[in-house]
Amino acid sequence: MSDTDLDIDLTRQYRTPGHRQSIQVLTCCVIGFICFLGAYMRIPVLPLLASSIGAGTAQIGLINAAFMLSAGILAVPSGLLSDRIGIRPVLITGLALMSCASLLIPFCYTPLLLGSVYLIFGMGLSAFTPTMMSSVARVVPRSHVGRAYSWYTTAVYLAMTFGPASGGWFGKALGIREVFFVSGGLIVAALAAVLCFLPTPQEQPHDEHAEQLPTGILANRRLLAALVGTLGGCFGFGMFISFLPLHARALGLNVGQIGIIFAAQALVNVLLRIPFGHLSDRVDRGVMSGIGLVLCALAVGAAGLAHGMATLLICACVLGAGMGIGFTALSALVVVVMPPKQRGLGLGLYNSCIYLGMMLSSATMGMVIKAAGFSTGFFTAGAVTFILAVLFSYLYRDSMLTLKMQDQQAQR
Repeated sequence: MSDTDLDIDLTRQYRTPGHRQSIQVLTCCVIGFICFLGAYMRIPVLPLLASSIGAGTAQIGLINAAFMLSAGILAVPSGLLSDRIGIRPVLITGLALMSCASLLIPFCYTPLLLGSVYLIFGMGLSAFTPTMMSSVARVVPRSHVGRAYSWYTTAVYLAMTFGPASGGWFGKALGIREVFFVSGGLIVAALAAVLCFLPTPQEQPHDEHAEQLPTGILANRRLLAALVGTLGGCFGFGMFISFLPLHARALGLNVGQIGIIFAAQALVNVLLRIPFGHLSDRVDRGVMSGIGLVLCALAVGAAGLAHGMATLLICACVLGAGMGIGFTALSALVVVVMPPKQRGLGLGLYNSCIYLGMMLSSATMGMVIKAAGFSTGFFTAGAVTFILAVLFSYLYRDSMLTLKMQDQQAQR
C-alpha cells in the first residue's frame, strides 16, 4: 500500500464515526419534525372541536391545562424510566399513546371524553420529548452536544411553526375531525421511523477530559441553575403566547397582523439556533444562557408598553433571539452537567420546567391583567423572568467557583 493510499484509509477511518453520528442526529431530527408536526396540527382545531360538542370557554381552558399539566409532570418519571429500561421502549410507548389519542379524538362527542383522551396525548408527549432529546445526546460526544441540539431543536421548532398552519389548512379542506386522522397518521409514521431507522443507542463516547459529575440532583448546582433559568424563560414565553393576541387585539391589530408577529418570533428563534448551538460548544454556556434570558425578560416587559404593530414586532424578534440563544445553551447545559446514566432524568426535569413555566404564567398573569391591565401584566412577567435570570446567573457562577476550588484542592 502506498503512502497516499494509507493516508486516504486513515482519513476514512477518522471520518466514519463523525459521519455515522451526523446520520443518527439527522434521523432524530426527521423523527422529531414528523412527530411535532402531527402534534401541533391540533392547536387551531382542538378548541373548535371542543366548542362544537358543547364545551364552554372554561372547559376548553381546563382541557388544555390538563394536557400541559400531564405533559409537564410526567416528563420526569418518563426520563427516569428511559434511564432504567432504555430509550427505545419509552419512545415507542410515547408515540403509540400519541397516535392512539389522535385517532380517537374524532370519536369524542362529550367534553369529558375529549379531555380524557387529550390527557393521554399529554402522557405520550411527556414520554417522547425528554427521551428523544436523550437519544440525540447519546449519539454525540459532550463537546458536540450544543450543535447537535441546535439542529434537533431547529427541526422541532420548524414543525411547531408549520404545524398549526397545516392544521388550519387541512381543517378547511377536509374538516375539523379529519385533521386528527392526518395528525395520527404522521405520528404513526414517526413511530415506524423509530422502529426501522433509529439505532439502539450505544454507550456514550468516552471523554478522557470529562469531569466527575455529582449524582445527586440537589448537589448538582449547575443543573438547578439550568432548571431555574428554563422556568424563568418559559414563564415569559407563556405570557407571550397566552396574552399577546389579546393585547394586540386591544391595540386594534387584526388576526393577520397577530399571525405575522408570532411568525417573526418563531423565525428569529429558528434561524439563531444552529449558529449559536455551534457557538455554545466553544464558549461558556452559562454566559450564553444568561444573555438569552435577559433578552427574553426585556422583550416580554417591553411588550406591555408597545402601542402598535412595529413595536410589537420588535419585541417578538427580541424574544425570538433570546430563546434561540438562551434555550440552545440551556438544553446543552442540562446534558453536560448530568452523568450519562441520569441524562433522561435531567432532560425530564428540563421539559417539566418548560411546561410548568408556561402553565404558571397562563394561570397567574391573567389575574394580574384583569386587575391592572396589559402593561402591568407584561411588565410583571418580564420582571419575574429577569429575577429568575439573575438567580440562574448566581447559582451557575457559585457552582463554577465551587468546582474551581475543588480542582485546586485536588491538585494540592
